[in-house]
Amino acid sequence: METSLKRATQEQREELTSLLGPAMRNLAKGCRDIFQDRAAVEALLSAELAQMPFCKHLFALDASGRQFVDNITRNGPDPTYLGRDRSQRPYLQGLVGSTDFKLSEAYISRNRKRPMLTAVQVVRDADGHLAGFLGADFDLRELPATEVLYCDTQAWRQVKGDPAIRGGLFAQTRAQSLIDDHVDMVMPLMAELMTERGVFHGKMHFSSNRATIWLIDDPFNYRLLDGADLLDPDICLAYRARAYPDCASVPRGMVPKVLEMFTKLRFADETIYLRSGSLNICNGLVSLNFSCDGTHYVRYDELLGRGMDFWLGGAG
Repeated sequence: METSLKRATQEQREELTSLLGPAMRNLAKGCRDIFQDRAAVEALLSAELAQMPFCKHLFALDASGRQFVDNITRNGPDPTYLGRDRSQRPYLQGLVGSTDFKLSEAYISRNRKRPMLTAVQVVRDADGHLAGFLGADFDLRELPATEVLYCDTQAWRQVKGDPAIRGGLFAQTRAQSLIDDHVDMVMPLMAELMTERGVFHGKMHFSSNRATIWLIDDPFNYRLLDGADLLDPDICLAYRARAYPDCASVPRGMVPKVLEMFTKLRFADETIYLRSGSLNICNGLVSLNFSCDGTHYVRYDELLGRGMDFWLGGAG
């Protein structure tokens, strides 16, 4: 996971902790004097569940980590987990002695197969000794929206591909494709679609003679252009003329230059060559997938700034 994504995830966990922690601490205080009474604890948990709209289940464990009450759900008590030993569950590890509250890492539930979180709160008796634990399960779908929109990193990233393909790399040679034969027609056509016809994301699949495009007018669906389509400039008539979008981070004049770089990388070497390349004019990112099945994600200006010497010299 990228560092920036980890940081964003941690920030959301901290927000959830500040939201859920006080409610769990108050519940533990309410349980302190009745924690040895199963019926009283179940009654209190049932009452509190109604005040916790995001919670799926509440449960209580004794000091050894064994559940001594039914799961308290919105449909009533569920005895399925009564007596279950939860002492080895990850959310109990390292809890006592470090903190009295812990929010688990997200996990996939065994029964519903959905992402869940478990919050655990230590219950202490009047003398401060460990009496047990309270647990609350939360479905990620039902938690309140605390997240801001995550923005992916734009740092250069390289991802290794299939080891089987890399292992046989030097036994293969680029096969001339239909797009290769007509690249001087295909690439200007793609440039026209991206600069004049509302395509904000386009991907050229050189080796398989196709392209995929996403339109600003219909961003949730992509279109597939096969080899015949890419050799027919009339297809431009099928897409509305659109002004180059204000949200684009790639200057309009740089689009043909990026596509030209794709062509150079396609023909630069007969063994290590570009199989597919994409450009998103909104976030400015380019993806390059090579014959070794390695993929690079890089900003358009960094791609153009490096030039062919970078790639032919093997510094990548």
